[in-house]
Amino acid sequence: MSANWKGAVNLNSVLASELESVALELADAARTSILPFFRQESLTVDNKAEASWDPVTEADRQAEKSMRAILSNRRPDDGILGEEFEPVPSASGLTWVLDPIDGTRGFLCGAPTWGVLIAVSSESGPIFGIVDQPYIGERFAGGFGKCWMEGPLGRRDLRARSGKCLEQATLATTYPAIGTEAECLAFRRLADRALLVRYGLDCYAYALLAAGQIDLIVEAGLKPFDVHAPIALVRAAGGIVTDWKGREAHGGGRLVAAATESLHALALAELGDV
Repeated sequence: MSANWKGAVNLNSVLASELESVALELADAARTSILPFFRQESLTVDNKAEASWDPVTEADRQAEKSMRAILSNRRPDDGILGEEFEPVPSASGLTWVLDPIDGTRGFLCGAPTWGVLIAVSSESGPIFGIVDQPYIGERFAGGFGKCWMEGPLGRRDLRARSGKCLEQATLATTYPAIGTEAECLAFRRLADRALLVRYGLDCYAYALLAAGQIDLIVEAGLKPFDVHAPIALVRAAGGIVTDWKGREAHGGGRLVAAATESLHALALAELGDV
């Protein structure tokens, strides 16, 4: 983590309710900031990287600015770790981890599989997370003992599905050429055993896993702001999230998310010692 952590957090019901309220306000603000830019030909795209293409748009920047403004007012002692601007140290023991548009490439293509990622995390990792898809109006949230979504058909509780063996499972990752050559070969071993493999869903894949629609997600090369909200959501839905060695994954890098413990164990075994 880039932000500094200080002190333990007494997470009582009043604080939990406040944190959820703030998270929902952040998601609303991000929606308002982003939607005017979506599917607009005049959208300007900049490249953040020198040796590769890492796109960023004014929609990314405006959304993160709007969320940071709310946090400075409602939770001024909390830290902020966002993708587009410098981290803010935490004086409260809590840090907000923000990715204003996860899946900018999908955003640029007009595909509604990008999302706003919002998490609030303690020193031990994420405790509440939101994956929000503004264009289709779907919001997935998990933490504090509940997991739910709101969308065009209303609100419902979420639960990762069970009863699928690896040969019946749907597996997702963002890119077919995942990570390094060795990581890609390991992923292919796993993918060859799965029933169905889907690519390019970005953060929406984690929402689908929490909603009981897919079973496994394997990724590599992730940053902390890519993973905190998905980890909170999937775990709240009863799923398992670790790195490829079964350790905590909120620092980024390689990640395995599974609907059940048995699928998680099978995935780790197939990925092997990479």
